[in-house]
Amino acid sequence: MNFGLIIRLVAIVLFAFFGVGFGTGSTVLDLSAQRWTLSSLPLNISVRGRVPSHVHLDLFEERVIGDPYYGLNDFNLRWIVWNDWNYTTKISGLTFLLFNGLDTFSNISLCGQHVAVTDNQFRQYFFNVTDMLARCNNSTSRPELNVLFPSVPVAANGIASQPGQETWPQYVQILFEFANRHFVRKEQSDFGWDWGPGFVPTGIWQKAWLVSLEPGEVHVRNTLLDVYRVGQLPNLPPDQTQDWVLNASVDVLNVVPAGSFLNYTIADAATGEMVSAGSLSNITNPGDVIGGTTVLDQAAYKLWWPAGLGAQNLYTVTIDIISPSGKILASVSKRTGFRTILLDMAEVTDDEIDQGIAPGSHWNFEINGNPFYVKGSNFIPPDAFWPRVTPAKVRQLFAAAVDGNQNMLRVWASGAYSPDFMYDLADEMGLLLWSEFEFGDALYPIAPGFLENCRLEANYQVRRINHHPSLALWAGGNELENLELGILVNYTAEDQFERYRDEYEMLFLETLLPAVFGNSHSITYMPSSTNNGATLNFSSPIPVKERYFNLTSGSIYGNTDYYNYVASQAFNLSAYPVGRLSTEFGFHSMPSVASWRNVLPADELRFNSTTVMLRNHHPPARGLDTANFYNSSVGQGEMTIAVQQHYPAPNKTDAVGNFSAWSWSTQVFQADFYRSQIQFYRVGSGQPNRQLGSLYWQLEDIWQAPTWAGIEYEGRWKVLHNVAKDIYQPVVLAPLWNLTSGLLHVYAVSDLWTEVTGTATISWVDWSGNVLPGIATEGNNRPGVASGANNASNALLVATLTATGTPVNTNATKTYTHTSYWTPTPLSSAALVDPGLAVNHDKVRDQFVVTAKTGTSVWTWLSASLDDDVVVNFDVNAFLLLKGQAKRVNYTVLSGGAEGWRERVTVLSMWNNTLAS
Repeated sequence: MNFGLIIRLVAIVLFAFFGVGFGTGSTVLDLSAQRWTLSSLPLNISVRGRVPSHVHLDLFEERVIGDPYYGLNDFNLRWIVWNDWNYTTKISGLTFLLFNGLDTFSNISLCGQHVAVTDNQFRQYFFNVTDMLARCNNSTSRPELNVLFPSVPVAANGIASQPGQETWPQYVQILFEFANRHFVRKEQSDFGWDWGPGFVPTGIWQKAWLVSLEPGEVHVRNTLLDVYRVGQLPNLPPDQTQDWVLNASVDVLNVVPAGSFLNYTIADAATGEMVSAGSLSNITNPGDVIGGTTVLDQAAYKLWWPAGLGAQNLYTVTIDIISPSGKILASVSKRTGFRTILLDMAEVTDDEIDQGIAPGSHWNFEINGNPFYVKGSNFIPPDAFWPRVTPAKVRQLFAAAVDGNQNMLRVWASGAYSPDFMYDLADEMGLLLWSEFEFGDALYPIAPGFLENCRLEANYQVRRINHHPSLALWAGGNELENLELGILVNYTAEDQFERYRDEYEMLFLETLLPAVFGNSHSITYMPSSTNNGATLNFSSPIPVKERYFNLTSGSIYGNTDYYNYVASQAFNLSAYPVGRLSTEFGFHSMPSVASWRNVLPADELRFNSTTVMLRNHHPPARGLDTANFYNSSVGQGEMTIAVQQHYPAPNKTDAVGNFSAWSWSTQVFQADFYRSQIQFYRVGSGQPNRQLGSLYWQLEDIWQAPTWAGIEYEGRWKVLHNVAKDIYQPVVLAPLWNLTSGLLHVYAVSDLWTEVTGTATISWVDWSGNVLPGIATEGNNRPGVASGANNASNALLVATLTATGTPVNTNATKTYTHTSYWTPTPLSSAALVDPGLAVNHDKVRDQFVVTAKTGTSVWTWLSASLDDDVVVNFDVNAFLLLKGQAKRVNYTVLSGGAEGWRERVTVLSMWNNTLAS
């Protein structure tokens, strides 16, 4: 299979489908179709190169190196990033070079003549090389285009060592595997992170073209569409009775002739039926961009809603640039939706306080004027090398999120800006994407050149992305305010807080905010992913004023995150933060042995093998403990302690079987911990803090390693994703046990916008499956069980709900069922018995049937045999199964599967996970 060919073909299809515009007379050559050479003279390497690609990928494709993900190759391949690399090809007939992504520093030359240098992975670059091409000597060969990529770490270190370069207090710049990432406008996690490798890839990572234009011709390079309500301002709730405004502007190569204008058509994307057409008014045309607006009758358009809240109605907007003579100079189509999305950070009113809402400020999302509960997770780069992130892979991940009852993903800063196909898929599937500029866990320079670079980056990305209805928010970056300023600066340089706050505002308020507000009326901007809210004053040049830490005691502000690696505190509800929305929380776990086998030799398939431990990049205490910063045993130890404290520890005689049992047990603790928190946050929706969202860390893996992910790199669901799917259902029961009072409360929680009615049944059963007579008073600071011979170690509480309600934006009622359970002692001290599990494949209905014949099964887990090499997800897993029950389980095969694999599917529970064999 030719991997490079597949990359090129996929890219060409995307280019055609997702609305890139062309001039009617222009000639465009896709540089993916060119034959490229990748070379390094000092290393004596010259192989075939590709576009889009990275050096690592091309060297792997040409068998110069092995799989970058195998073993410890993230360390062994460091020689690649410390060297310079050339991409070279022969070209002809062009006036413009257009690059959508150069990663990161580059020196471009044509026929040996210098064209330009670049220094930003996230900007679009274009160059008029007409005169330069004319000077090329074409007598013997076609002109040669060369793109030199200097070593990024070398360049970053060089910038940092410049005289007078800015420095920061110790610990503020959180570092991983390479220093000085904050000086470089590159994916910050490329330099390493606690869940991923540090490959620092380089190359032409996005599409590139040669464009030939005659005078008077134009080529579309970017387009802004902004759909908003009449009178709407960003960060403020719009009037939902107003008509829509369509604001469109088109960025072009060459010059749009004076007197040109814009026509538009809008069609239903599903049916192709025309909805409206006309000309835009208020035309502006400074030459390289032409724009205009129109007002649209709101009655003609159906609203777009997130998953679970309504239909994803989409429309195709086509903009034509028309010359004064009536000729179509260029045409571009974009798919969009009509919706308003707001992050409400307004002050809590006196009337709301009288209704029981705690004073302070709101921090919740509204869709089309309606507050809703955010259910989701954090999305990291799905691969260390973006050129091999395909639409199919992203669709698979997004489908898992929607199937998991999620309606929002926070696309974490310090990765890369999402490609258009990601937003297109999110538009189709109803996933809101909380989006962030690529800054995180550091403070950044304020040199004029750096700030201008960031302004151009932000302007390009906002204009490119704004038309997508799935765009939920723009945040300046990750953990900048509460962590960098609030903790780390105060921890190390409290007397310099005002200086670093002012520098922070120069980038995140004075540079990035105008890029958002100057292009969009329809989206909220905030400087940092976690914050305490802000006040608004649109008569001020910078209308957002951050609250920072000017808080009133007894009031609640902002969103929260929570990480606690002391396993004994995992289920202590009083340790969880009380806020308006939870943005991050989590704990790491191991991937399955099925994933480990793809990157480890057989003799390394052990929990504490050298490679497993060195692929655990989790440092303690957020990097403050420098003595142990790279001590990989810390992360392994935290997982080990968590399992030992809360569950029966595996002790199998077979080495691989023991590795598998331990890996699965770490996943169980992770899922149990997340379930406890999600229940707590969802119950908070009816508490004074009016908590309206939880986004756990994190949806998916970037590679095979111990991480916080709920989905492994190959697409296999960990225990976490199954448990999150269960507790994110619209109507659930949530048992919360108060460690201090010793009281257990069971809450019914609904996300629906109308009344839900039903019945909850609560009972005690023992591990042999017998129903117990009742609940006694406290014992050992946990509730015991009322029966003379029974005790807390031989019981669990089972709560079952059956209710009816009306799903949002529907008229039909629906029945909701949910079962939850709680154990009065940790499973590590529970009197577990053999539940007598069995699983069979029903060939007629193509389902798996799981039964428990002799006892109660907790964490009932279906899995395929390792020998079958199949990636399969079961629609229900990690579930409770009572004695005598049978559960039917559907499944989805993602890849692989030897003949007869269904007959070899196995089932286990917490009881037989600890058996010796």
